[in-house]
Amino acid sequence: MTTQQALARAEQAGLDLVEVAPKSSPPVCRILDFGKYHYQKERRARESRKKQHTVELKEVKFGPNTEEHDFNFKKKNASKFLKHHDKVKLTVRFRGRQLAHKDLGYDLLNRLKEDLKDIADLDRDIQNEARSISMVMSPKKDIDNLIESWEEEHLE
Repeated sequence: MTTQQALARAEQAGLDLVEVAPKSSPPVCRILDFGKYHYQKERRARESRKKQHTVELKEVKFGPNTEEHDFNFKKKNASKFLKHHDKVKLTVRFRGRQLAHKDLGYDLLNRLKEDLKDIADLDRDIQNEARSISMVMSPKKDIDNLIESWEEEHLE
């Protein structure tokens, strides 16, 4: 069908002639209501964006002398972030004379790594950064199934 015939048919129907595949030979066109088509395309794009989850990096900060209760509280927060499919940066900050005892910070992060290994994978191992040390963990793929049993074991 020629372009003029297609345009005449579209005009007769009160619709638009839209070129769908311009690079094919011959070019493929469709007769449709372009406004409605464009609206539905935008709506589908909006719906797909709504279902997307952007992974955020949440940070949980510790001191080298963090007590047991505070440690458990912050570990619970880290597990909550992991449950929401966010990455977690676990940081131990040192102040003043505490810098002489970085081994306490390494012990703390290794303990966290061991406690969270069931629900999280290590993204970045422990790294030294000026006055702090940190590591990054991301949730395992099947975190939703793992989290309930893990909470029963590790959180009193």
